[in-house]
Amino acid sequence: MTRRNKTRLSAMLLTGIVSLSAIASGCGNNEPEQTNTKPADTAAGSAETGSGLKDGKYDPPITITYLRPWGPDVKFKTGETQDDNVHVKWAHDKLGIDLKNQWISPSTNNAFETKLRLSLATNEKMPDIISYRGDFNLVRELIDSGKFIDAGELFDQYAGDVWKDAMNEDPTVWYPYMADGKRIGIPILDYAYNGDPVMWIREDWMQKLGLTAPKTLDDLEKVMEAFTNKDPDGNGKNDTYGLAIGFKNWINTWMSDAGWIFGAFGTMSNQWNLTEDGKLEYGSVTPGAKQALATLQSWMGKGYLPTEAGLYDETKAAEDFTAGKAGIVVGPHWMPAWPLEDVKKNNKDAQYKAYPIPMGPDGQAGRHGTSNANGVVLINKDMEHPEAFFAYQNYLFEQFANPPVGGEFENGLAEGYDWVMVDGKPTTDAAHTGGYAPEKYTITFDGARIPSLNMETLAKLAGGEEAKTPFEKKLKLSTPQSMLDAAKIVLEQKDIVMQQMFTGAPTATMQMNNDILAKMEKDTFSQIIYGKASIDSFDSFVEKWKSSGGEQITQEVNEWYQSVSGGQK
Repeated sequence: MTRRNKTRLSAMLLTGIVSLSAIASGCGNNEPEQTNTKPADTAAGSAETGSGLKDGKYDPPITITYLRPWGPDVKFKTGETQDDNVHVKWAHDKLGIDLKNQWISPSTNNAFETKLRLSLATNEKMPDIISYRGDFNLVRELIDSGKFIDAGELFDQYAGDVWKDAMNEDPTVWYPYMADGKRIGIPILDYAYNGDPVMWIREDWMQKLGLTAPKTLDDLEKVMEAFTNKDPDGNGKNDTYGLAIGFKNWINTWMSDAGWIFGAFGTMSNQWNLTEDGKLEYGSVTPGAKQALATLQSWMGKGYLPTEAGLYDETKAAEDFTAGKAGIVVGPHWMPAWPLEDVKKNNKDAQYKAYPIPMGPDGQAGRHGTSNANGVVLINKDMEHPEAFFAYQNYLFEQFANPPVGGEFENGLAEGYDWVMVDGKPTTDAAHTGGYAPEKYTITFDGARIPSLNMETLAKLAGGEEAKTPFEKKLKLSTPQSMLDAAKIVLEQKDIVMQQMFTGAPTATMQMNNDILAKMEKDTFSQIIYGKASIDSFDSFVEKWKSSGGEQITQEVNEWYQSVSGGQK
C-alpha cells in the first residue's frame, strides 16, 4: 500500500472525529463567458436563469451522472443503495439535483479501474463527472483521452469563495492534473499535515532514566543509548533498543519513518525536492543523503536500530514500539488512535509523548509533507450543465466543511446516520448511530474539507482554547490530549516540511529506467546502513544513478515543473 493510501487511512481514522462543515456565505458570482453550455447561477444565487436554478434549487430537477469507486468502508442502511440513499434524497430536495451512478463497481481488486479502462477502450460515453482516488496512470489516461474539459476555467467561474480559499492554501495541488498549461482535473481536498510525522517517545522510560527531551541528533543519540543499554523496562535483560524503523518499503514513509534523519541534513530521500534556485533535485543523490546514511550506519552499528529493519514494513516496525521493544517511533499525530495505545496492553503503566523532530548538526530539521489533495474530479466536456456540480460542491463547502452554530449540518450530515438524539442531546457515538457515514455517499468521498481547518483546530484545542464552533466541539469531545499535543507540534514545525514536488506522470526516461534506478538505490542504501558497504560507496552510486538515466530524468522533471508552475493561473 502506498503512502498516499496510508495517508487516506489516517484520514479515515479521523472521520469519526472530524466531519462537519462550513459557514454559509455567498458563492462566486462571475458571469461565464459564452460557451456551449447554458448560463449558470451561483450555488446560492436567487435569480432564475436559463439553467433552471431558482432560489438555489434546480426546477425542474436536473441529473448529474457520475462514476466513483465504492469502497468496502461505505455502509448503507437496509433498503438504501448508491443511487437511493439519504444523501441522494437530500441533493434532490435541497438542490434539485439527481445524482445517478452511470454504473456501479467496487474499489476492490481493481474492478473499478478495469471497467473504466474498458469503457475508454470501447469509446463508451463518459458520465458527467468522474471522481477518483487511486491509480495515477488511470488519471493520466483519462486526461489524455480528450474527453474532459478544462475544469480550471469552470472552477474560476463557478467555485465559491470558501472553496477557492481552501484550494488556494496550496495551489500546487493542481499540478498533477494539468496538461498543456490547463487544469483538466479539480483536486479533491483533504486535511493538511494529516500524515506529517512527530517523534513519539516512551515517556515512562525517559523519566525512569532521567532523560531530557532531545532537541538535536546528538541529544537523541544519548536517549537511544540509554534505551538500548540501560534496561529501561527493568526486566534485567538487554532486549530493548532506541528507534523503531522499517525500510522494507522505503526509508521516507508514512509510519516508522526515518526520512527526518535525511531532513536533518537538508534533504528528503526518495522524492523530488525544491532547491533555493527554484529547481527540483532528487533527494537520494544529494550530499545530505550521504550524511544521513552515515548516521544510520552508525546507529545500526551501535544497536540503536532493529537488525530486522530491512525486513520490516511500516506496521511491523511500529509493533516493536507497542510491544515495548523500542522506545521511539516516528509517525503522524493520529497514532494514539492506532496503534500506540496497544503499548498499554503489554504494560498498563506505559506512557508515551509526542516530541518535535530534532535538528541536525547545522541546525536544520526536515520532515516529509502531506498533500492537501487525495483525488481528482474530471468533468465531461459534453456535460450540459457543469455549473450544477459547482452548485452542489459549493453548498457542501459553505455549509458542511465547517458548519455554523444552528446550521443545517451543525450536528452531522444526516440525523439517524452520523448523529442521533439521545436523552434530548445530539451524539455521534457509533454505539448509537450504527457507524453510518453519509459523507462517504457524496460525489467527492468526504463531502468537503478545508485543508488547514483540522490541524489548526486541534492545535487550538491543545492550547486550552474554548471549543465554540460545531467542528471544534466535535474534535474536543473525540480527540485525546496526546493527539491534540502532537497536532500542536506538527503546526509549530510546519516550516520544516519538505514536500514531494514532482507529482506529474512518469517521464519518458522514468518509464524505461525507474525500476533499475530504484533497485540500485535500495540495494546501495541497505548495504551502507548495515555496514556491508562503506559510506564512500554512495559516491559511486550517485555517478551510476546519473549515467543510468537519472541525469536525463532530472532534466525531464524540471521541464515538467517549469511547465506547470509557469502555466498555472
